[in-house]
Amino acid sequence: MGERIYGYHAIEEGLKKAFAGSTLYLMRSGGERLNKLEFKAQCTGKVAVKKVSREELDRMAPDIDHRGAILDLGGPRKGASRLKEVSVDEFLDSLNDDNDYLVLMLDGITDPHNLGAILRSADQFGVDLVVIPERRSVQANETVVKVSSGAAQYVPISVVTNLSREIEKFKNKGFWVYAADMNGNSSYQEAFSSKTVLIMGSEGSGISPLIRKNCDYIVSIPMRGHIDSLNVSVAAGILMYQYRKNHD
Repeated sequence: MGERIYGYHAIEEGLKKAFAGSTLYLMRSGGERLNKLEFKAQCTGKVAVKKVSREELDRMAPDIDHRGAILDLGGPRKGASRLKEVSVDEFLDSLNDDNDYLVLMLDGITDPHNLGAILRSADQFGVDLVVIPERRSVQANETVVKVSSGAAQYVPISVVTNLSREIEKFKNKGFWVYAADMNGNSSYQEAFSSKTVLIMGSEGSGISPLIRKNCDYIVSIPMRGHIDSLNVSVAAGILMYQYRKNHD
């Protein structure tokens, strides 16, 4: 099998971009939701539909809550991908000086559920690019795609080897770089630049010292509760909203 997508909403989005050779596996005697997926797969004219037993689906996806459906993207054509992958250089070369741009850079996010939730918010708030390091970070795997409800297929993603080097590239193109940290200045008072790179740190240790050193501003979300921090995906969503509130 090739790349697989699980979850009703993620499969629904995956079908929109599936290429010839893909297969939708559905549990026999499925309900209305599975019947709708079958119809959508047939409408593509490119995705084969196979009815199988629950036991066979369990063997295909052990320890996965597949809900009776698996979309196998098969062997993609050369150069094809279900993710919108773009290099930082390609992104920067395509900029229009008159437009606002929001870039999200993730410094060591390791939980696929957090990355999936972040990508879902990134899609909703119109993030122009998400930058992920190739080491010490979760990648956009099957769990991420499912948690994002398919948003991972729409948000442009760049996987890089060195975040510090990419930060300098953004600065050279007029971007201001903001890092989220508990000890930063209030984000409520921050007027984010029209060209913003927003950096979110890892779930445990936050922004690494080297990345922090390369940032222009450190911002925090004022809180009144009893615990000392927000989940990184929640914090990212709040800061994305604050940027859009200032620039839409």
